[in-house]
Formats: sequence, structure tokens, C-alpha cells
Amino acid sequence: MTADIIASVVAGLLLAVGVIGIIIPVLPGSFLVIVGLLVWAIVIGGPVGWVVFCIGAALCVAGMTATYVLTGRTMRRERIPNRSVVLGIVCGVVGMFVLPALGLPVGFAAGLFGSEYARVRDAREALRTSVEALKATGLGILVEFGCASAAVITWIVGMFVRFV
Repeated sequence: MTADIIASVVAGLLLAVGVIGIIIPVLPGSFLVIVGLLVWAIVIGGPVGWVVFCIGAALCVAGMTATYVLTGRTMRRERIPNRSVVLGIVCGVVGMFVLPALGLPVGFAAGLFGSEYARVRDAREALRTSVEALKATGLGILVEFGCASAAVITWIVGMFVRFV
């Protein structure tokens, strides 16, 4: 019983950090949620542990896939190259150290806009494509967050079934 409780606490921490990691993209969010569910399933065992893991992992994979599909579709439609997004991510990481509270989103947006401006040489067009990329990224994060939250709810239901 003690191992079950320890595994549940560790899984809960991994799930919490994972959900936060979806919002703060520096952490591997959905991956941590899957790892947390796997730890719980291995220790708890039985049908409850593995059913919760399978449902939660499927939700997380669906969320990650939806993120890439939604974001990728918009990037292709707007003809935004991957280097613009990569430069945005690099600037976002640098921004975290320069401006701790808001550096990641501000740095990402600034890096994306800068790269797009260098590519199209028109501030209005660069702003338009950057806004579309930001909206697609935000939608992807929202979908992945929703799927990971559903996985966490599945784990909570599993905890209730297992312990009550």
C-alpha cells in the first residue's frame, strides 16, 4: 500500500509538471504526463492502472498530434518556413533569461516577427504571417492542454476507483 501511495504522489507531480510544461514549452509536457501515467500503471498494476495509462496516453498522443497538425497546416498555408519558428524559439529561450516573467512569449513573438520581416521585407506582411503563426501555436497549445487535462482527469478517476 505504501508503494501505491508513493507512486501516486510521484505520478501526480509528473502530471502537474507535464501540464505546466504544455503551457511553458521548455518542458516536455505531454511526454511527462505519459511518463507519470506509466509509473503509476507499473506500480499499481492490474486493469485499473493499465486502462488509465492506455486512455491517458492515447489522449496525450492525440493532443501532441493535433498540435503538430494544426500548427503545421497553418505554417504551410502561410508559407512560413521552419527557420522562422526555430528562431522564435531561440529568441523565446533567450527572452526567459532577459525578461523572466514574460520573456518566453515576448521573445518568441519578436524572433518570429524578425525572421518573417527578413524573409518578406514588408512589415505589414511579416506582422500578418507572425500573427497567424502565433494563433496557430496558441490553438495547438490549447488543444494539447485540453487533452493532457483529460488524461489527468482519467488518472484522478482511476485513483478514485483504486483507493476508494
